Amino acid sequence: QVQLVESGGGSVQAGGSLTLSCAASGRTPRTYVMGWFRQVPGKEREWVAAVGWSGADTYYTESVRGRFTISKDRAKNTVYLQMSSLKTEDTAVYYCATTTRTIRDGNRYDYWGQGTQVTVSS
Repeated sequence: QVQLVESGGGSVQAGGSLTLSCAASGRTPRTYVMGWFRQVPGKEREWVAAVGWSGADTYYTESVRGRFTISKDRAKNTVYLQMSSLKTEDTAVYYCATTTRTIRDGNRYDYWGQGTQVTVSS
């Protein structure tokens, strides 16, 4: 079992910044991908970003590329999502998740955190 705990959500004005953290514990595989997803009530879950097991390979959905940065601290088994130039449309519950099988397909992520709310106001 793998446990994921997110933190760092909150409220910010448009144009501001927030950093989310996701700490993994338990039996994390050596070659695992960590991803961030977000969901707005009534809408489908959206993949946001992912980082490979080494931390060297990063992937972003087009709408956040250049504004969000995903990184991994392997020693702490923690993944970060630095979000800048936030827009109102970034408002959502953000979830971190882990898998060894995919980059973008949320249905193939195996473990999920509880989610953290990000609210961006105009």
